[in-house]
Amino acid sequence: MEKPEILRLFGLTFNVSNILGGTLVALIVFGMCFWLARKVELRPGKKQNVLEYIIDFTDGIVKSNVEDEDAQKHLSLYAFVLFLFIWWLNQLGLFLEVKDMNGLMLFKSPTADPTITMTMAMMTLLLSYNFGVQKFGTFGYLKNYARPLPFFLPINVMEEFTNFLTLSLRLYGNIYAGEVLLTLIGNDFAHSFGIGTIILSAPLTIIWQGFSVFIGSIQAYVFVTLSMVYIGKKVTQE
Repeated sequence: MEKPEILRLFGLTFNVSNILGGTLVALIVFGMCFWLARKVELRPGKKQNVLEYIIDFTDGIVKSNVEDEDAQKHLSLYAFVLFLFIWWLNQLGLFLEVKDMNGLMLFKSPTADPTITMTMAMMTLLLSYNFGVQKFGTFGYLKNYARPLPFFLPINVMEEFTNFLTLSLRLYGNIYAGEVLLTLIGNDFAHSFGIGTIILSAPLTIIWQGFSVFIGSIQAYVFVTLSMVYIGKKVTQE
């Protein structure tokens, strides 16, 4: 993978590629929702139908994994935005890879960086803790770690770390692997044996890009679903 553009400011290190990519995706998601919901009518048109389908889809994920009705009301919007945001983050590197004059990457899929996926996983886990404490109180929530039996305490604590790692690294690994393979096809393989491999690499790239769109969509769905599963467990007493 190409090295990203790095900015060092006030002793801190900033990944310019992640910042630009995340900002662009946030603007895309906002613009998409604004455009689809611009004229909401009682008898929905095509644009409104698309928006309502996505909302119903993410609501279905929430309701099938979170039993607490009060939590469902608060999580509907979160699941909707999270799904769209991750979906666009996953697809960004497929159609937009921009480098500066030094060959450093300015735009790519931010989810191909583990710091981004770990940040989103931590956000979900912190939200689950918040809902758990609201539901049972601080001490009641902590007691849940010793359920159903006290000797489950170390296992339940360990599960918090494994949940964080699996949620973040699954998304990172799939998107990173997809971008690496696209780079290998487009750069190394295409120029390995002249005009023959250049011609052959074109359909291979198109096929893999189509497959990557599918993988990115599945990973967005899996991330949101697991997020709701983890939150649902925090508001349900075993």
